[in-house]
Amino acid sequence: MTNILSVDNLTHHWGDIRLFGNISFGLQEGQKAALIARNGTGKSTLLNIIAQKLIPDNGNVTIRNGVTMAYLAQEPQIDGSRTVWDVLFTSENETLVKQILTELNINDPEKKVSQLSGGQVKRVALAAVLINSPNFLILDEPTNHLDPNMIDWLENYLLRSRCTLLMVTHDRYFLDRVCNCIFELHNENLFFYQGNYTYFLQKREERLHLKNQEIEKAKNIMRKEQEWMNRTPQARTTKAKYRIEAFYDLKEISSQNIEEQDLTLRAEAQRLGKKVVDLDNISKAFDGIEYIKNFSYKFTKGEKIGITGKNGIGKSTLLNIITGDLKPDSGDIDIGETVVFGYYRQAGMNFDESKRVIEVISEIADVIHSEGNTINAAQFLRNFLFPNEMHYVRVGKLSGGEKKRLYLMTILIKKPNFLILDEPTNDLDIQTLTVLEDYLQSFPGCVMVVSHDRYFLDNLTNNLFVFEDTGNIKNFPGNYSQYIEYKNNQSSDNKISTNTKQSTQKEKSNKNKPNKLTFKEIQEINHIEKKLQELEQEKKTMELQLNSGTLSTDKLQETSILLNNIIEEIDRCENRWVELNV
Repeated sequence: MTNILSVDNLTHHWGDIRLFGNISFGLQEGQKAALIARNGTGKSTLLNIIAQKLIPDNGNVTIRNGVTMAYLAQEPQIDGSRTVWDVLFTSENETLVKQILTELNINDPEKKVSQLSGGQVKRVALAAVLINSPNFLILDEPTNHLDPNMIDWLENYLLRSRCTLLMVTHDRYFLDRVCNCIFELHNENLFFYQGNYTYFLQKREERLHLKNQEIEKAKNIMRKEQEWMNRTPQARTTKAKYRIEAFYDLKEISSQNIEEQDLTLRAEAQRLGKKVVDLDNISKAFDGIEYIKNFSYKFTKGEKIGITGKNGIGKSTLLNIITGDLKPDSGDIDIGETVVFGYYRQAGMNFDESKRVIEVISEIADVIHSEGNTINAAQFLRNFLFPNEMHYVRVGKLSGGEKKRLYLMTILIKKPNFLILDEPTNDLDIQTLTVLEDYLQSFPGCVMVVSHDRYFLDNLTNNLFVFEDTGNIKNFPGNYSQYIEYKNNQSSDNKISTNTKQSTQKEKSNKNKPNKLTFKEIQEINHIEKKLQELEQEKKTMELQLNSGTLSTDKLQETSILLNNIIEEIDRCENRWVELNV
C-alpha cells in the first residue's frame, strides 16, 4: 500500500509549553484515522502543521507527490466578500456539486459569506473540501453544526470514499463507524491503535496499566540502586559507569506521571421548587413561516430533555422563549418563582479576548460555594483543568475547546437549577464530554440540551423534543437511538402498508389473474432467503474483523469496501423479497 503522509521527529511549542516532542508517524493510502487528545494539547496545531498552514519548531512533514489534499479547519476563514458559489464552484462534476449542496442544506449559493452564520460558514467550507474529491482529507471537527441527517450522510460518504482521512471529532458514534485506526496525543507523545474507537478504549486501558506496572517496577529497583549510588564512589570502572547510566534511566522512567488530571464539575444548584415551567399552546412564526405550533409541556424537577431536528427549524427559538429572551406570538408561559436559568448559548459568550482567564471568573465571583465548601476563583479554575500557569493567559490565546470550557464555568458559577445547553458538545474533547455527561446525569434540577451528538443524547436524556418540518414538536419518551429505532419501524410499517395497498389495487384490476406465486418465483424467494442468511453472517464476520484491531492496513481497506458492498446487496435482496411476497 502506498504511503501518503510521513511525519518525522515533529516538535512544537505553544509559548513555553511543549505540545509534542519528536513524534513520528505515517498514513497509508485508504487509511481513515482519528486524532484524539484533550483540548489544548495540540490536536488542531498538529493538523495545521500537516496541512502546511503552520511551520513546526522542528521536524518534517512529507506528503507524497501527486496527492491532492484538502483541509477543513476548526474555524474556517473565508473571504466574506465572496459568494458561496465563488467558494464552491471549482469542480467540473456538476452532479456531485448539487448532491453535496443539497445534503448540507446550502440552498442560496448567491449569498455572500459575510451574511452567513458561523454554522453555515462551516458547512460551506466542508462542501468546498469535498467537492473536488481529494486523495487526502484533513478534517477538524467536521460534524460541528451538522444536523443528524447531515451526519448520517457524511458518515456514508466517508465510508464509501477511497480517500485517506485524518480527522479530529468528538462524535463517538461517528468515530466508531468511520475510522479504522486511532492516534492518541498524550503527554507530548503519540500512540497508535489499529482499530476503531471501541478498540482504542480497550487498548488504551491496557497501555496505561502496563505503563503503570513499568513505572512501579522502576521505582522498586531504583530504591536499591539509590542506596548503591549513595555509598559507591562514582566513575571507578566501566561496569560502575554503566550502572550509573542505568540508574539515571530508571530515575527518568520512575518519575513519569501518566495519570491525567480529572475535570471536576462541582458547582451547586439552587433549590428548585415543585413548580418549574409550564408552556401552554406556544406558537411562534417568522416571515410567515411557523416554527412552533401550539406546543404545550409541563416541566418537572430532574428531567433530562434532548432536543433534535434539522438546522434552522426552530430549536433555539424554543429555548429563547422559555428563558424570556423571545416572546411567543400566542400561548402562555408560567415560570416558577425558584427557577434560575443557566443558558449556554450556541454562539457562546463574547469574551473580551484581551482579558486574562482568571479575570473572567473573578469578575463574576471572587468566592464560589461548592458542595458546602468555599473556594476562590483560582481553585475553581483548577477544577476545570486550568492549571496555575494558564490563569494569567489572555483569553485570545485559548483553544476553541478551552474557550467553551471557560464559558461553561461562567454558567455554572451562578448555581442555576434549570440548565439550558444549546450545542454544548461542539469543540469539547471526548474526556470533557464524558465528565459533563456524568455531571448532568446527577444534576438535581432540569436539563434541556440541543445537540447533534447522538452518543451524548443517548447517555444523558430520557425524553426528546423532536422538531418536525411543519412546526410541530413531537414529545418522544426515550433517547435518540430509541427514537431512530421507532422511526425505522414506522418507515418499515408504512412501506409494507403501501406495498399491500398497491398489491390490493393490482389484484382488483386483474381479477382473472391467478394470485398464487409461480414455481419460478417460489424458487427465487427460497434462494433470496438462503442468500440473506449467508450475507448477514458475512456482514457479522467482517464487522468483528474490523473491530478486532488485528488486520493490516491493506486488509482493513479491503474489508471495509467488501462490507459496504454486502450491506448494499442485503438491501437489494430485502427489497426484492418484499416485492415477491406482497
